[in-house]
Amino acid sequence: MKIRPILDKVVVKVQKTEAATRGGILLAKSSSKEEPIRAEVVARGDGGMTDDGRKLKMYIEPGDIVLIPKGAGTSFMMDGKEYIIISQQDVLAAIYPNT
Repeated sequence: MKIRPILDKVVVKVQKTEAATRGGILLAKSSSKEEPIRAEVVARGDGGMTDDGRKLKMYIEPGDIVLIPKGAGTSFMMDGKEYIIISQQDVLAAIYPNT
């Protein structure tokens, strides 16, 4: 199945991460600390227009790893995997490997 977001929307696939010690012992997540969600961008829209009529530039590309706030966007399941549709402006950061 293929999905194509519109305007400034970005579709991300949630990456499941578990905290572990160096020895591999899984740690319980703390409910008091809200960590952002790490996800891979799978598709993005073409942009859209700003309020003053300028074309909105898209900075996020498919394949980018991003951090998004918990509870942001609209989550859905497709082919047994969790995805979230979010506006580009709600993406907190992109993570790039050391280059």
